[in-house]
Amino acid sequence: MLEVEVLGTAAIAPAEVERLVAIALASAGIEDGHVAVDFVDADRIRDLNREHRGKDEPTDVLSFPIDEDGEPVGPRELGDVVICPEHTADLREAVVHGTLHLVGMDHETDDGEMLALQRELLSW
Repeated sequence: MLEVEVLGTAAIAPAEVERLVAIALASAGIEDGHVAVDFVDADRIRDLNREHRGKDEPTDVLSFPIDEDGEPVGPRELGDVVICPEHTADLREAVVHGTLHLVGMDHETDDGEMLALQRELLSW
């Protein structure tokens, strides 16, 4: 069972966030677990970006995978996706992008696979 927890407020329905997370996870063969998607302001995402990436500026989306290695004790905690709506041109794209990072994809090191998959998923 997949559980998507939507926190904060954004101009996107929670049901749409859940659908986008589910299709992004399904593309990696994951159907079970928990994901939190948190919509935050620029100050909060700037703090997180500085703390975790050493970049003292706001960004659009950050992902924090949790259960990457080993067998989880309970329901798998896939991680958190944090999105700053005021720095995001397309909230749907940010949800899919952040979720694909949770499953280990990285557009900075692959040969375009992640962004190609992201485009495909958003076309559905």
